[in-house]
Amino acid sequence: MSENIVYAAGGVLWRLVEGKLRILLIHRTQYRDVTLPKGKVDPGETLAETAVREIHEETGIRVSLGVPVGVSTYHMPSKRNKVVHYWAAEATDAAIKASSFVPNKEIAALEWVSAKKARAKLSYPVDVEILDKFLEIRDKDVLRTFPIIALRHAKAVPADEWDGSDASRPLAPRGRKQANALVGPLLAFGARRIVSSPAVRCAKTVGPLSAALGRRVDYSPLISQDAWEEGATDARSVVGARVRSRKPAVVCSHGPVLPEIIQELAMATGSLMGSHLGNASGLSPGGFSVVHLSTDNPGSGIVAIETHQPSV
Repeated sequence: MSENIVYAAGGVLWRLVEGKLRILLIHRTQYRDVTLPKGKVDPGETLAETAVREIHEETGIRVSLGVPVGVSTYHMPSKRNKVVHYWAAEATDAAIKASSFVPNKEIAALEWVSAKKARAKLSYPVDVEILDKFLEIRDKDVLRTFPIIALRHAKAVPADEWDGSDASRPLAPRGRKQANALVGPLLAFGARRIVSSPAVRCAKTVGPLSAALGRRVDYSPLISQDAWEEGATDARSVVGARVRSRKPAVVCSHGPVLPEIIQELAMATGSLMGSHLGNASGLSPGGFSVVHLSTDNPGSGIVAIETHQPSV
């Protein structure tokens, strides 16, 4: 990342009150302005982790990230550029009740308002632009989403350096670091269910996430490298089950299988094929693509895809 650029992340927090959309605005104490929750990236953080952390620190509300809603860029008084990535984030009733927010030296107040009032109250045009992009998604009736995250296993010991079976090939030291680093970003998107190839390199990739969630991993040989080499993969049944569940899930597999997984996600949701699907499946070891689907109507197509290459 360039030293002349300050990176930050935040979100458009929303909820439905008696069927009506409400947006959360923050009133900042020092700057006497009204804006969206956001903050600078801490060392070692991904943008997704930053967004979740900053939203919680500024509002007391814990969220999982929904669809990306844009990036704002502007000049700071220091003459550096600030680049802020935003996601939509639903504030559940339980999360709001659990919030311990009190006015402080940074945030004077929180305010839930209609979209129309939010546009009028926001202090900066760049925030209004982000809100407008968010409202475009609302207008398509695909605001409430759930993610299916296609994950390529972390860096493994090279095949030519391993004497055992391919399925027993372990992670390399870098791969173990990647597996640990994946926990925060995957949790930021609300990962709950974990489905994985039974290969050791896949199992060890999702192991830290499984431990963090306190949930077991569902192993499926239908998305394994061995099945792919035998022409016996069945990504359709694995993906179909996850789409029907309408719950956040991580599906960990291998480079040659990922295109099938992404293609089946497109087919299961009635999405058009295109080069963007190839980009989403062309992951480096330890990379993942978040496929956002409509909770209320999964058959309406893929709402958004975002790809995250490994940070380690």
